[in-house]
Amino acid sequence: MPNTFHRVGHGPRPVIVLHGWFGDAHSFEPMEPWLSKEAFSYVFMDYRGYGGMRAALGAYTIDEIARDALALADALGFETFSLIGHSMGGMAVERIAALAPDRVRALVGIAPVPCGGVRYDAATRRFLEAAAGSEDTRRAIIDRSTGARLPRSWVEWKAAYSMTASSPDAFAAYLHAWADTDFSEAIDGEHRVKVLVGDHDPTFNAELMRQTYLRRYRHATVEVLRNAGHYPMNETPLALAAAIETFLFGAPMRAR
Repeated sequence: MPNTFHRVGHGPRPVIVLHGWFGDAHSFEPMEPWLSKEAFSYVFMDYRGYGGMRAALGAYTIDEIARDALALADALGFETFSLIGHSMGGMAVERIAALAPDRVRALVGIAPVPCGGVRYDAATRRFLEAAAGSEDTRRAIIDRSTGARLPRSWVEWKAAYSMTASSPDAFAAYLHAWADTDFSEAIDGEHRVKVLVGDHDPTFNAELMRQTYLRRYRHATVEVLRNAGHYPMNETPLALAAAIETFLFGAPMRAR
């Protein structure tokens, strides 16, 4: 059975959207009403252990996300499609493009984890690992990743949302998946890529993207979203939707 998903639009350009570590398929809801429904068919997918798939067991790896997304594309009859991935989902869309390069028209990474993973010192790693069972730790991570500038009520909401959106086991396992996975040697660098980062994101910022995406992809560009941190879909939904669709409208109707 394909992973659970919801669809926005029925246009001729399919787009599969993958969420981040703290989200699920509904993470992009603040911008969904403003997407071009006549031009695009956006499909927002849950991973195993998240959202409508919260009870679904799995290996909880980047490869599993990628293969599940390809199976969903097959089930929906999408021969070719574009991809959007936020944070951990950004790594997953790179993996999909590596596994099925001729099916992917273009990639959009939103504060994405690069395909080589992220190396943390021991103290930071322990802190991140504690987030699986601690809402307080999740609040601290969210606050830091958005520049410690947003209303406390929103930070609390986001942390609580993430606790209900995923199973503890899946959440814990996906940290290893996105931090430690490295398939950079599988990147051929020929896809069109747009990377969108918030200017208040301390980790997944423009400098990291220059050292990774711009070196790995011949046709990659990086855009900084003002007044955003790690969650532009919540912080600046209109600016994010506009940036995504400006890029996707320029993508070919067929894959390369």
